[in-house]
Amino acid sequence: QVQLVESGGGLVQHGGSLRLSCAASGRTFSSYAMAWFRQAPGKEREFVATISRYGNTYYLDSVKRRFTISRDNAKNTVYLQMNSLKPEDTAVYFCATARSGIGYSRDSGYDYWGQGTQVTVSS
Repeated sequence: QVQLVESGGGLVQHGGSLRLSCAASGRTFSSYAMAWFRQAPGKEREFVATISRYGNTYYLDSVKRRFTISRDNAKNTVYLQMNSLKPEDTAVYFCATARSGIGYSRDSGYDYWGQGTQVTVSS
């Protein structure tokens, strides 16, 4: 049984920082790409960032140079460091594990999802 548990969300002011964590269990973590998605109220879920099993990363244009995705295979954990946060970053953030070692920007490329963690950025 694959489980993904996110943590680290919260309320932060415009320009602040947060680090999200996602602890994975139930599969060989190092063999699979991981990703972060987000869903704002009234909007569809959107891709944020992905990291392949080899450490290659890819980001949504609007978060480049502000967000950094990383992974610690020894801890079975993926992180999302978010800096210079903006009110438009407010959303529920979900981590997901890919169907392979390669990351994708489409959610169809992922087969297991966490329950999400709320990030709220005040203006």
